Amino acid sequence: MKYLWGDGRRFNSYAGYFGRTFGGRVQKVSVDAGFTCPNRDGFLGIGGCTYCDNNSFNPSYCIPCKSVSEQIAEGIEFHARRYRRADKFLAYFQAYSNTYAPLERLKKVYSEALAYPGVIGLVIGTRPDCVDSNKLDYLAELSQKYHIVVEYGVESCYDRTLQRINRKHDFECSREAIIETAARGITTGAHLMFGLPGETVQEMLDEADIISGLPVNSIKFHQLQLLKNTKITQEYMRNPSCFHIFDVPEYIDFMTKIIERLRPDIVVERIAGEVPPRFLAVPTWCSLRNDQLLVLFEKNLENKDTWQGKLISNLKL
Repeated sequence: MKYLWGDGRRFNSYAGYFGRTFGGRVQKVSVDAGFTCPNRDGFLGIGGCTYCDNNSFNPSYCIPCKSVSEQIAEGIEFHARRYRRADKFLAYFQAYSNTYAPLERLKKVYSEALAYPGVIGLVIGTRPDCVDSNKLDYLAELSQKYHIVVEYGVESCYDRTLQRINRKHDFECSREAIIETAARGITTGAHLMFGLPGETVQEMLDEADIISGLPVNSIKFHQLQLLKNTKITQEYMRNPSCFHIFDVPEYIDFMTKIIERLRPDIVVERIAGEVPPRFLAVPTWCSLRNDQLLVLFEKNLENKDTWQGKLISNLKL
C-alpha cells in the first residue's frame, strides 16, 4: 500500500524524503561555527534555555577552534565508517543559534561550507528571533542553487511554557519566522519538545494541529530529557509533579496520536531525541536507541492500522 508521500511507510519519513529528492542517501555533517544565543550572551538574558546542554549532542569533532572545512572533513570521515553509500552531504550548523551574527559573518561561514567538495546544501538550526529580512533574502538566494533548510527551535506553542523555560520569545515570533521563511521558498523545519513542565498530554497533542497549520516542510519531535547540570533538572527535582515524563510504551502511543493529526506532507525527521547516557540525570529509557524506538513506533502504527494524517483525511492512494 502506498500513501500520499509515495511509499509504503505509514509516516512521511526523512529517509523517504531524501530518496525522493536526491535519489539516494544524503548525510548531514555537523559544524560548530562558534555561534551563541541572545539569551546566553546577555542581549536578552543569561543562562540559556533551562533544558539546554549543547555538549550532549555535539559530535566530538565539532570544535569551534577548527575551521568549518576541517570539521566537515572530519565529519565525513567519521560518518564514512557507518554510511559508505553517502556521497552527498549537508553541512549542519547545529550548536546554539546559527543565524545569530552579522550577515557578513554568516556569508563567510556558509560559503566555506558550500565550497567543500560533496556538500550540496546547509541545514541551519536557529531561533525564530535570530532572523531578519536581509538574512532570509540571502538564504533565499542560496536556495536557488543549493538545498537550504532553516530549522527553528519552536519547542512549545504555549507562551507560558516558553517563558518558564527561558526561551525569551513567544510563539507568535515562531509563527512569523516560519511564515516569512517559507514565503521565500526556503525549506523550513521546526522542533517540538514534549514533556515540558506544566503542559498536559492533551495540550501536547493539540500542538500537532497548530504546527500543521503553519507552512513547515519538516519537523523534529523530541521528548524532554533531564540532563545533568541544567536548570530544568533542578526544577524537576524540586517538583516532579509539574512534569509529564513519558515511559516508552506511553510515548509510542502518544506519538502515534500525534502522527494521526499531523499534516501528511510534513516530513518527520525524528520522533524522539537521543543523548549519550552519561549526560542524563534521570535516565528513563535505559539503553533503548532511537532506531529501536522507531521499530516499535512503526509496529504500533501497523497494529492500529493508522498513518500520518489519518484524522485529517483519507490519505491512501
